[in-house]
Amino acid sequence: HRKEHKKACKQRAAELKDEQLYGQGLARSERDSCPICTLPIPFPLAGHSRFFTCCMKMVCYGCGLAAQKRGMLETCPFCRSPLKHYSASTTLARVQARVDANDPDAISFLANQYCMGGSGLQVNAPRAVELWTKAAEFGSTEAHFELGTCYSKGEGVAQDKSKAHRYFELAAMQGHVIARHYLGNHETAKGNPGRSVRHYLISAKMGLEESLETIKSMFVAGQATKMQYAEALRGYQAAIKETKSPERDEAKPIFDRMRKSRQQQSK
Repeated sequence: HRKEHKKACKQRAAELKDEQLYGQGLARSERDSCPICTLPIPFPLAGHSRFFTCCMKMVCYGCGLAAQKRGMLETCPFCRSPLKHYSASTTLARVQARVDANDPDAISFLANQYCMGGSGLQVNAPRAVELWTKAAEFGSTEAHFELGTCYSKGEGVAQDKSKAHRYFELAAMQGHVIARHYLGNHETAKGNPGRSVRHYLISAKMGLEESLETIKSMFVAGQATKMQYAEALRGYQAAIKETKSPERDEAKPIFDRMRKSRQQQSK
């Protein structure tokens, strides 16, 4: 009887965990939305927005162009800080001030600079992990995702797939779309298409095209139903519609040309 009771308890614990895993993080994290127009930013985020270190905000191209039209050419469209051509050391000092104030986004940004060797810093993966761990403690969704990546690849820490998976779960339950897609990949690799399609459905409904295409491929392979693919397609289309605005439609080709020009100049 005790063995049966223990088995039933274990099964119920797994069910409760799944209720949390699949029931939380069904909407994109607040960080994915422009702080001015409040609309979700399309994926990839870097291709539709600009990040400002003065306030640690991603402002969509539509709001950026609107600000320029109002004559705000040399100030941040969100916090109005002057957009001077700061040196790497000055930018780092500004970021550090926000880090000292325990701003989780600033801590995560600094971690990324150590990871990539940006802002004049030497690459220091262990320091990046240390900072992302601190940012995660302050609630940074992005930090949870980055820690998952570090433990998955063994960058800055000893490789630990189990710990990586847990960090991806924590990020996904906070609305991190890429982390949710990664969980789907994880279940696919384990041979659990039923579980993986549930993850892909969530991320597809939040506007991730890769998840939609994965469900389409699973449907063709007989691993997802026609109803699931139709649900994913409807959800994806609705999510994309939420990111649209006349300002963004006008701004996108302009900023794309500017970015392409900068890339050509840097070659």
